[in-house]
Amino acid sequence: MKNKFSLYLQLIRWDRPAGWLLLLWPTLSALWLASRGFPGWHLVLVFTLGTFLMRSAGCCLNDVADRDFDRHVKRTAERPVTSGKLSSQEALALGALLALLAFGLVLTTNTAAVAWSFAALAVTLAYPFAKRYVSMPQAVLGVAFSFGIPMAFAAVQSTVPPLAWGLLLGNLFWVIAYDTEYAMVDRDDDLRIGMKTSAITLGRFDIASVLLSYLIYLSIWAFLPVSRPLPAIYLVALCLALAQALWHVWLIRRREREACFKAFRLNHWLGFTVFAGLALSHVMP
Repeated sequence: MKNKFSLYLQLIRWDRPAGWLLLLWPTLSALWLASRGFPGWHLVLVFTLGTFLMRSAGCCLNDVADRDFDRHVKRTAERPVTSGKLSSQEALALGALLALLAFGLVLTTNTAAVAWSFAALAVTLAYPFAKRYVSMPQAVLGVAFSFGIPMAFAAVQSTVPPLAWGLLLGNLFWVIAYDTEYAMVDRDDDLRIGMKTSAITLGRFDIASVLLSYLIYLSIWAFLPVSRPLPAIYLVALCLALAQALWHVWLIRRREREACFKAFRLNHWLGFTVFAGLALSHVMP
C-alpha cells in the first residue's frame, strides 16, 4: 500500500508543484481583481485547493491518454501508467475522485461558478487529445489553464465580464510561451512519434514566438486590470516579470533540453510576480 500511494503521488506530480502554481497565480489574480482587493479566505481556499485538485486530475487523464506515446519519450517513459506500475483504470478512478472533490468545493460558491465549472471540465477533458489533431495544442492548454479566471469572476460577481475574457486571452499567450519551452524539451522525440506541438509547428521561429507571446501577455495584463496611471507597485512587478521573461528567452536561445526545461519550471515565479503586484496595488496604490 505504501508503494501504491507513492505511485499515486507520482501520477499527480506531487513532487513538481510548478505545474499547479502556473494555474494558481492567474486565478488568484482574477480573484483579487474581481473583489477589488482581498476576496476572503473562503474563496482563496476554494480556488487554491480546487486548482491543485483539477491539475492533479488532469495529470491522471493526460497520462492515460498519452501512455502509448510517453513510452517513446525519455522524460516520460517511467511515468506510473506508461511503465505499467498503475493501470489506466486506477489512474482514471483517481482522476474522477479528485475532480469530484474539486466540484464539491465549487458547490460552496454560487450558481454562476458551478455552471462555468462544466465548461472548464470540458476543456480539461479535450486537451489531452488535442495533441493528435491540432498543430498548436498549447493554445487549447492555454484555455484550460486560464479558465480559473472567468470562474473567479463568476464566484465573486455572479457574472463573467469582458475584463475576465480579456485576461484569459492574455494568460493564454503566457501559457503558449512556457508550454512551448516545455515542448522544446521533447521536440526530437515528438517528431519521431508524430506528436503535434507548438515547438514543431513554429520551427525556427520558436524562440521569437516565445518572446512575442510573453510580450503580448504582459501588455494585455498591463492594459486591462488597473486604473490609469499604473500603480507604482504594479509597474515594478510588470518590469520584474518582463526581466524574467527575457531571462527565459536567453536560457532557451540554444534550444538545449535542460535549459528549456529550466525556463519552463521557473515560469511560476513570473506568475507570482504579477499576482503580487496586483495584490499589493490594492493596498499600496
